[in-house]
Amino acid sequence: MKYIEAVEYLKKVSGRGSHLGLERISVLMEKLGNPQNKTKIIHITGTNGKGSISAMLSAVLKNSGYRVGSFSSPAITKVTDSFRIDCEEISENDFAEIMNIIYPVCESMEDKPTEFEILTAFAFEIFFRKKCDIAIVECGMGGDTDSTNVITSPLLSVITNVQKDHCSFLGNTIDEIACHKAGIIKPNRPVFFGGEEVPEVIVQTAMKNNSELFTADWSDILFNYPESVYTLSGTHFTYKGMKINLSLLGTYQLTNAVNVLNCIEILKNQGINIPYKAIKNGLENVKWHGRFEILRKNPLVIFDGSHNPDGISRTAESLEMYFRKNRVVLLIGVMADKDYNCYADILREHTEIVFTVTPNNPRSLDCQTLAGSFSAKGILACAFHNMKECVQSAYDYAKEKNLPLIALGSLYMYKDFINALGKI
Repeated sequence: MKYIEAVEYLKKVSGRGSHLGLERISVLMEKLGNPQNKTKIIHITGTNGKGSISAMLSAVLKNSGYRVGSFSSPAITKVTDSFRIDCEEISENDFAEIMNIIYPVCESMEDKPTEFEILTAFAFEIFFRKKCDIAIVECGMGGDTDSTNVITSPLLSVITNVQKDHCSFLGNTIDEIACHKAGIIKPNRPVFFGGEEVPEVIVQTAMKNNSELFTADWSDILFNYPESVYTLSGTHFTYKGMKINLSLLGTYQLTNAVNVLNCIEILKNQGINIPYKAIKNGLENVKWHGRFEILRKNPLVIFDGSHNPDGISRTAESLEMYFRKNRVVLLIGVMADKDYNCYADILREHTEIVFTVTPNNPRSLDCQTLAGSFSAKGILACAFHNMKECVQSAYDYAKEKNLPLIALGSLYMYKDFINALGKI
């Protein structure tokens, strides 16, 4: 099976849909020799921040001399983008090689695994075969019944925060959602919670499992006025007397960085050697696509993959900080299962005009419906079914008016947005 054939196989498998539960993945991992138990793993769940925290931790651990693997979803360019070794995307040859190992095992199963279960198994297998010292694995959705939860004894479990998202699968209340995310807490293994208030179910689950629960501690972080912390050249703060210029933008990245620094202290207590120089170098050179990422400067074009109410609120905070009262041009596309009707209220003060698009995904919200939600709140909105036309129109408007163009919404549209922008 060559790379193209492996990709086609996954497309075919995607027709099996998405089914939460550990029955199939447990059988699959057993048949593969349980590679998830042969690598030290940091397991991450949470509503927002998983990808950024994973990228920062990977960069710091790499700079500490460890061989580091990471698994995230969804892939935002191509399937290989979900898997990284030492912060670098794996090759097409690597993908084909591991798929040739996994494919026959998957197809031999009576209850055949879903696409995400296959990708999860792939991650554990490649981390083992590439001899990773530590691997960082993100949950796809929830925690307890997510296929990544075949991990039995993680080095550290991380719950970034708990907000409303994927409500049709996880529940309509914070407590219900938190219950699912608490499922990654394992007996006698530390857990870190990075949100503002720890849901009681997480506290109780940690106690039941005799798992030490850590929360965010900002006491070692110093920063000046917001105007000097958040600039388009980076996020500036001091950690234990060490000045750090975090390369990632977005006001939410300071919180993510503090959570990472807390996790680092926990890992050090677990015997992981992480020099302070590695922390500085890692945070100052980390790269992560699609999170308040500057793509062009004239006009300024930024892509931010915020797609749920909490993420959109964080984007609004970033727009306020970077552009003050100046308005921006928005381009947005989201999935139909998101609570999109509140987006207009959140973004109203910052928006000159909105260009809506239908992302190339069967779960996408129609651009006309999304545009209508903005128009109903008195915001000028233009709908496009075609990404190329949408990007061209939004870009031309931004350039003519000398305004920033901010693309936000589903990471599923990142690749198409990049391609369309590249043709301008």
